[in-house]
Amino acid sequence: MRRESKPAEAAAFALDRFLPYRLSVVTKRASRLFARRYSEAFGLSIPEWPVLAGLGRFGRLPGSEIAERTAMGKVKVSRAVRQLHDRGLLAREEDAADRRVHRLVMTPEGRQVHAGIVPLARGLEAELLVGLAAADLVALQALLDQLDRRLSEMGAEAAADGLD
Repeated sequence: MRRESKPAEAAAFALDRFLPYRLSVVTKRASRLFARRYSEAFGLSIPEWPVLAGLGRFGRLPGSEIAERTAMGKVKVSRAVRQLHDRGLLAREEDAADRRVHRLVMTPEGRQVHAGIVPLARGLEAELLVGLAAADLVALQALLDQLDRRLSEMGAEAAADGLD
């Protein structure tokens, strides 16, 4: 059942205080900052670094699973995979159990780039979080976990469904 909003309520709506909007803005700003640093250091685009990070964390994965784990659309992941493959950072391996499935793996060059990204990412994260107390960081993680669980309960998909 949809609730009708009143003109006064609509006029008082402050987009800059609306949680989904704020989360989106903060996420995009952080992503652009990190991407600029990754681009400067390694020539990686915004969609490319989560693909490498996902493979670094989870190992050999099909592209569809990378999309799920990184919450990026399949088209974006496919484009990033193609670019990383063309640069020699990724390879495709046929799955022994199901020849229709191709898993992505980092090449030695890809592993070297990933190894360089990790300390850069941790350093940027630490720089971003300067000034937040340890208790605030714990609370932030707990709140994000709660929001994520609630989104799942509400039927939100983990993957981006092409909306990114």
